[in-house]
Amino acid sequence: MSGPTSFTASSSSSRQPRSRFGRLIEGRDGRDFPYYNGDPVEVAAWKWWVIIAACAAGFAALTLIPAPDNVAGMIPRILFTGIPLTVFIALTGRYWTALFHRLSGRDVLDMVVFWVLNLAVSAVMGVIVLRIFGATANPAADGVLDAGAVDLVFFYLGTGIQLFGEELFTILPFLAVMYLLHAKAGVSRRVAVLLAWLITAVWFGAAHLPTYGWNFAQAFLIIGSARLVLTLAYIRTKNIMVSTGAHILNDWSSFTFTLAAAAAMNN
Repeated sequence: MSGPTSFTASSSSSRQPRSRFGRLIEGRDGRDFPYYNGDPVEVAAWKWWVIIAACAAGFAALTLIPAPDNVAGMIPRILFTGIPLTVFIALTGRYWTALFHRLSGRDVLDMVVFWVLNLAVSAVMGVIVLRIFGATANPAADGVLDAGAVDLVFFYLGTGIQLFGEELFTILPFLAVMYLLHAKAGVSRRVAVLLAWLITAVWFGAAHLPTYGWNFAQAFLIIGSARLVLTLAYIRTKNIMVSTGAHILNDWSSFTFTLAAAAAMNN
């Protein structure tokens, strides 16, 4: 998303909150989260509830619209991403760009770091869950190679769009919960961040229950843990493009490995 390059949210770097987590967790650039304290704009509580409902509506489109192949699957994937983004833009006006920042070299490095960290955390949790509870494979790449080159191209394009949608599905509710806790409930910034981080990891894990055959351990322990890492990428950079980049690197590398292994077995 190369459009927005000048952001009103950059003013937040001039007033660093006292309750930051330190440079190991939050970046050295001094950026703060948008919206939770009225910067760059106040987003009313009712608007946040509408935005959360839009995220749920997008998820319903993704899961309920039939997609016999990855070409047809573009429609629910675009709706999954487009519905919450459109509603968010409509309710925040020109300040929607506070979600994004121009990518720097450090941001790209953070993408790679959080991708590798996510792989490590997911591997550890995967081994634990597999041995104790059992696990179900992600069916996303099933049949892609048999469908041909066109379907393969639309598989990567569609999953890229969907993964950005998954970031919106998490980060928008994260900012909503943070606002509701800090601005409305009077909770400190630090506690609001921690609670929003945990709550949206559960929200994200719950959304994956149908994908993994309603395996609660897999959805909440593996997927939830991976979500904590990816959201941490946003917490550090305040840039949804960084968490999206780490997410795409993670899933595309996994899909590519799965597809390559399947191709090798068929030859």
